[in-house]
Amino acid sequence: MTSPAPADPRIASLLQSYHAADYRWELNGAWHPLSIGGPARALEEAFPEATSFGMLSAWNPHSVERPEHVNRAEDARLLAQLEASGFVFRAAFSSARNRTWREPSWIVMDMPLEAFDALAQAHGQLATVHARRGGQVRLRMYHPRPAGVPALDCVDWVN
Repeated sequence: MTSPAPADPRIASLLQSYHAADYRWELNGAWHPLSIGGPARALEEAFPEATSFGMLSAWNPHSVERPEHVNRAEDARLLAQLEASGFVFRAAFSSARNRTWREPSWIVMDMPLEAFDALAQAHGQLATVHARRGGQVRLRMYHPRPAGVPALDCVDWVN
C-alpha cells in the first residue's frame, strides 16, 4: 500500500467541493441527477445495455479558472473526440449546490476505464465521476491522496 502524498489543503478542499457538487445529465430534454456514493439507476434504465458511465469535462483544468472562450474551445475539442470515439454520450454538467460555479460536461457510456482516465487527464482534469452498472457513483481523483485526507469508500485516487 502506498503512503499518502504530503498534506495539500487545496486538494482536500477541492475533494470536499467535488463530493458535495450537483451532477446532472440530459436525456430527451430532461436533466437527471447523479450523486456521489449513490446508485446510477436512471442511467442504467435509460441505457440498459451499458455497463459503465463516466462524466468528464474539459473546463478549468485542475479547477483553475480560465477564460470562457478557452473553455468552450477545449469543450469543442473534447466533443469532437467523443464523436470520433463511437461511444454513446450525452450532455451533462457539474455545479456547486449554491451555483457559484458550473461546468459543462459529457457523460459517456461504456468507454473502457483506461481510455476514460486517459481522456480526462489529457484535458487536465483533477476529478471525474464514474459508475459501473449495479455499483455506486464514484469520484475519481487524478492525484495521490494527501496526508490527512481520509480514504472515502466512494473516492478512487488514481496516480
